[in-house]
Amino acid sequence: MEESATLRERRRLETEHRITACAQRLTDERGLDGFTMDELAEDAEVSRRTLFNYFPSKIDAVLGNPPEVPPDVLATFYAGGPHGHLVDDLGELALVLLSSKVLDREEMQRGRRIVVTTPRLIVAAHERFEALAGEFVEMILTREGPDFGAERARLLVQLFVALFDGCLPAQEGDDRPLADVFLHQLRLARELLV
Repeated sequence: MEESATLRERRRLETEHRITACAQRLTDERGLDGFTMDELAEDAEVSRRTLFNYFPSKIDAVLGNPPEVPPDVLATFYAGGPHGHLVDDLGELALVLLSSKVLDREEMQRGRRIVVTTPRLIVAAHERFEALAGEFVEMILTREGPDFGAERARLLVQLFVALFDGCLPAQEGDDRPLADVFLHQLRLARELLV
């Protein structure tokens, strides 16, 4: 039973990834308004109904679904683990999120390129970022308590986002997985800030 649930989840993630990859490729080739949802469904080899089950809009399909922190990983984080140090533990959460979606170098570069060159995607990505950052601030405050301070939690999240953003250009010509590049950036940042 568990094996079939795992297989279903893997197929769901593969379909989701295929739709987003096709949406990004079409956006890169034709622009956001240069294709229809019907053309996207055909390109991704799914029905229109399936497409809308995964993504309610073209912008959502292009940006893809944000990765989710598995409940067991989140429970460990809230309990003060896995390392017992907030920065290291946030690093572990980041690694889980980076590992949850397997993107190749070309897909990462294309995704970044189309977002930064398409105003509607910039706005949508910024809104998503703000919502996700807010969730991480709440996660930190839940773990550390309200005395930690929302301002400190927001700054820590912003630092992690800057580290991730710095990984993308570093990836060009770098064969290491994105998670390894992120860990290297985190180590460098810790050395600089100590």
